[in-house]
Amino acid sequence: MIKIKKLKVSAWDKEILKWVSMDFELGKNYCLLGTNWSGKSTLSSTLMWSPKYKVTWGDVTIDWKNLLDLNPEERAAQWLFLSFQNVPEIAWIRLSEYLRTIYNISLKNAWSDVKELSPFIFKRFIKKYLTELSIDEKFLDRDLNVWFSGGEKRKIEILQMKLIWPKYIILDEIDSGLDLDAFRKVAELLQSISNETNTLIIITHYFKILDYIHTDEVYVLKDWEVIKKGWSSLAKEISENGFENLLD
Repeated sequence: MIKIKKLKVSAWDKEILKWVSMDFELGKNYCLLGTNWSGKSTLSSTLMWSPKYKVTWGDVTIDWKNLLDLNPEERAAQWLFLSFQNVPEIAWIRLSEYLRTIYNISLKNAWSDVKELSPFIFKRFIKKYLTELSIDEKFLDRDLNVWFSGGEKRKIEILQMKLIWPKYIILDEIDSGLDLDAFRKVAELLQSISNETNTLIIITHYFKILDYIHTDEVYVLKDWEVIKKGWSSLAKEISENGFENLLD
C-alpha cells in the first residue's frame, strides 16, 4: 500500500500541494481527477522524485517503507512505475539495451543471485512480448522513443510494465496524444495487465479510458488539494455533469 498523509509540496518558492492525504491499496485501481493545474501531475512526479518539487511536510510510505527517503532508483526498486505524460525521446540509447537493462535490474531486485540475460538471450526472450503487443522486432534496434508515434511510445511503456511487473503503476494521462484506434488498443492492453497483484493510478482528462479500466476509488483535486473522494460512480457523475457543479 502507498499511504500519503498530509503532504505539502513546493516549487519555485510556491506551495503547490496542500495537505494531500490518499491511500492506494494493492489490487485496487484509482483515478485522480481535476481541472488543469489542480496538482495531479505534480503529485505523480513527487512520488517518483522530480527535482523540481520539494516536500515541505507530510509522510509517504510504500509497503511501510518511507518513500521520501529513497532516490528514484530505490523507488523503482519498490516496484513503483510512472508512465510519463510526455514520453521523452532519448537518442543514442538503443531500445533493446534499455529494455534489457531494466529487466536485468528488476531480476536483481527480486533475486540478488540471478544471472543476467545476455543481449542474444534477451532478444529471444522478449519476442513473445513483442508479438503480444504487435510491436515490430525492428524497433529494438532503434533509439529509445525517437520518432515513435504516440501509440508506439505507449506500447513501449506497456512493454516495460510486462517486463518488470511493477506493483504500483501511475498513468499520467497515458491517453494523451493518441488517435481513436491507438487509444482503444492502449486501453485494452492496460486492462489486460490489471490484476490483484498491482494497482493502477489513472490521471486523465479523457473519461473514455474508464470504460475500459475498472476503477475502485476516485480522488478529485482542486487548487492543489483533495476536495472529494468517492467510488467509481463519482467519475461518471463528473463525466456527465462536469466539475463545475461538483466544485460549487
